[in-house]
Amino acid sequence: MTVENINVEAAIKRVNDLVASEPNLSPALKASLEVLLLLVTILANRLGLNSKNSSKPPSSDPNRKKEPKEPSARKPGGQHGHIGTTLKPFPNPDLVKVIPVDRRTLPPGNYRPVGYESRQVADLDISMFVTEWQAEILEDQNGKRYIAPFPKNVTRPVQYGIGVKVNAVYMFQYQLIPYNRIEDYFQDQIGIPVSAGTIHNSNKDAFDRLEFFESWVKKQLVVSSLIHSDETGINIGGIRRWLHNVSNDSFTCFYPHAKRGCEAIDEMGILPKHQGTICHDHWKPYLKYGGSHALCNAHHLRELERAFEQDKQMWAEKMIVLLKEINKATHDAGGRLETAESEHYRKRYRVLLFEAEQECPPPDETAKNKKGKTARSKARNLLERLRDYEKETLRFMVEANVPFSNNQAENDLRMTKVQQKISGCFRSMDGAKIFCRIRSYLSTCRKQGITATEALRLLFQGQWPEFMNVKDQCAE
Repeated sequence: MTVENINVEAAIKRVNDLVASEPNLSPALKASLEVLLLLVTILANRLGLNSKNSSKPPSSDPNRKKEPKEPSARKPGGQHGHIGTTLKPFPNPDLVKVIPVDRRTLPPGNYRPVGYESRQVADLDISMFVTEWQAEILEDQNGKRYIAPFPKNVTRPVQYGIGVKVNAVYMFQYQLIPYNRIEDYFQDQIGIPVSAGTIHNSNKDAFDRLEFFESWVKKQLVVSSLIHSDETGINIGGIRRWLHNVSNDSFTCFYPHAKRGCEAIDEMGILPKHQGTICHDHWKPYLKYGGSHALCNAHHLRELERAFEQDKQMWAEKMIVLLKEINKATHDAGGRLETAESEHYRKRYRVLLFEAEQECPPPDETAKNKKGKTARSKARNLLERLRDYEKETLRFMVEANVPFSNNQAENDLRMTKVQQKISGCFRSMDGAKIFCRIRSYLSTCRKQGITATEALRLLFQGQWPEFMNVKDQCAE
């Protein structure tokens, strides 16, 4: 390993050799030097971690450089068969302006109109639209008055409409814009003085309306043949908490909790009832649930990269090549390998792990005065996981619905990390629950081909999207 052109491993080895060759060192000094060298090794290993050999995000890589792409033979622009999105003429323009010919500029003669050449300008007009409801009042001969009833959702002399609620929730929950900037937007762009309290009440209204959706989406995930599960740390009131995610390519459910393990998983209520395949990154509590498991090989590749770079484990580099080869072969075969080919790769996998046992043997379990399991290196732990969970690691090559990695869950969680970067934290657990429930709804709708704006408009209109196939309306 090198840190700023310093070969750390060579320097540590040289010091160890000098310490070993010095017979007059006291045991206390020698032990102190060994501890210091161990600490230097640990710190140097941490400095060598990046997005390719650990779970650190690419943005944290020091002096990261974009790898140059090989020039393609394709011409720039849309390729053959690509469906374009060229702006097309609108059949019913909102305003038509006729430009007459200035006849003073024409030569003398008789002219008659024969048509028009049209061009359209599509523009944006952001403005406030006020609807006034006037309930007719009738009075009989005795002076008794009868007033027409107002619509059910018109309850105050002056109030905000659905459009204001939709935009407020959309900007906060989907675009992750803070309250004060949403206030500025409404005031500057539309001329509506929307307060932080109104924005919060709109989000709380959406949260209450989505109580049925949360139970509905959990049922859909429970009966799914494959689900992805992951969790990430979040900051709630300055305290580290956890945001749990269970999802697949059709549905998403987020859930915040103070704990990371089984207590939170049980309270979320999806994994304990699920009998299909759970794809995850080998967080051990997940292994207690589901009918079968699939481990994330993207995590394996990063850990293998670290084992090769830092621990000089040659088997790790070979395993990287093998896993990538199996993934490509599976992809080329349409998502599933035939039995003969899968067995061929499985034998190669086992042979490579057998070689790894020679290069990275287990620690000596016979040492005296040792209680419990002897500590293992990271490379050894990885080797044993790949050995003991071979079926879960290679499930992707024999089951067409199982992917190579857990990227689905990681992609679904990514925007929650962006929210933490923007806002820093949630102020309370209630605020985190509001965010998670609404975000679950918006993410699910996007996967079903419904935009976030349309999804929120349906919600505030008291309707469910068609994909839910539910007749009951939202809470009014």
